[in-house]
Amino acid sequence: MPPSESSAASDAAPPPTPRSAPRRPSSLSPSRADDFMTCPLRYRLRVIDKLPEPPNEAAARGAVVHAVLERLFDVPAGQRTPGRARALLRPEWERLLSRRPELAGLFPEDADGASLAAWLAEAEQLLDRYFRMEDPNRLEPAGRELHVETVLESGLELRGIIDRVDVAPTGEIRVVDYKTGRAPPPDFEYRAMFQMKFYALVLWRRRGVVPRRLQLVYLGSGDVVTYDPDEADLRAVERKLQALWAAIQQAVATGEWQPSPSRLCDWCGYQSFCPAFGGTPPPYPLA
Repeated sequence: MPPSESSAASDAAPPPTPRSAPRRPSSLSPSRADDFMTCPLRYRLRVIDKLPEPPNEAAARGAVVHAVLERLFDVPAGQRTPGRARALLRPEWERLLSRRPELAGLFPEDADGASLAAWLAEAEQLLDRYFRMEDPNRLEPAGRELHVETVLESGLELRGIIDRVDVAPTGEIRVVDYKTGRAPPPDFEYRAMFQMKFYALVLWRRRGVVPRRLQLVYLGSGDVVTYDPDEADLRAVERKLQALWAAIQQAVATGEWQPSPSRLCDWCGYQSFCPAFGGTPPPYPLA
């Protein structure tokens, strides 16, 4: 199943902006851990080479919907309505566009604004579904778009951004992540929950408390997937991350970043650099 933040590249995308100089990876996030597990070559091209990817509608829509759901809680309880959320959509799109002007390439021939309007209408549907799944007027999140990080005893730095953290009056922590795609089949569900366990591990190491619940909210299909972790779960995640980091460091040292073809290749923006599709990676910058 395709990731919600991936789709076909736009042929009319503007030239990529200059990227920062290649450098050795120094930390691990859930998305970059998933990149390496999915395809070591994709990890290299994103993290080390820092090659830009073509903008795509699904990723941009996800970013805008996430921003709306974050800002919705700036509004007092009782005023968090579907109409208020819809009213935030276009300003959040314009804010995103100001930071990433290359996203204008998503709608290259849209003089009358019809394509943008249809795209925003799809985002409205996701927001409307959110209100059918939970009532934000009954929530007061302890954290929104919360930056978290910790350093393990081994020296490995973990970092990430959590969509929402709820804390009950009794102290129990719930970690919530919004997904703008549909709930995946069982074969792929573990990938999304691994991300949530990553967050739980960081919070546990920082606060000394294991989150009571991990909750994935799939706005594309209206499904909610939950998991209640324990210390054994999080220790297993920590061991897996340590092994993953060791494999990344080995690849950094040897320059061996093998592609791993799968169904997800259909939504990858790096096919032109991939030997599995007849492409050639650029010279390894850390040689």
